[in-house]
Amino acid sequence: MIQSARSNNMSTGYSHVGVSTHNMESTIQFYEGILGFPKVVENITHINEGGTLRQVYFDVGDSQYLVFMEPKGITGIAAGYDTGINGALGVPGGMYHFAFRAASLDELASRRQQLQAHGIEVSTIIDLGHASSIFFSDPNKLQLEISCQTRPFNEQDLHQESTASIAL
Repeated sequence: MIQSARSNNMSTGYSHVGVSTHNMESTIQFYEGILGFPKVVENITHINEGGTLRQVYFDVGDSQYLVFMEPKGITGIAAGYDTGINGALGVPGGMYHFAFRAASLDELASRRQQLQAHGIEVSTIIDLGHASSIFFSDPNKLQLEISCQTRPFNEQDLHQESTASIAL
């Protein structure tokens, strides 16, 4: 098993990841109402040059947050820009994604059923070797994953090669 280098690093994880939305209400409904991440901060900043920036923080666990920003009428921010990182960059889905942790395979299966019950298109459970995962998108076209680590990383994981198809 590979030992974590956390004790040698200044960082103990991330504070937050900031992304964008055009529709904060559907984002809140998805992340709080469906995924169950509590909304812990909501604020509106009035920009001196005009417009507003609404920010909402969702607690994803372990003092880590996913922050959505909704700009309205801010000079220099084009209306209707692509909030899906992959689409905006012109790369296949999954190249940029956010993965949330499931504590067990049972929880992963339960989360999959929950997403399907809300009409969300979700992959089958995929065995990645060290983890099992499901993949889906949020209302902002962000690629998401819920993953359950099924074994510790080991030395063989440092030197793997495999083949796959790109999901376009």
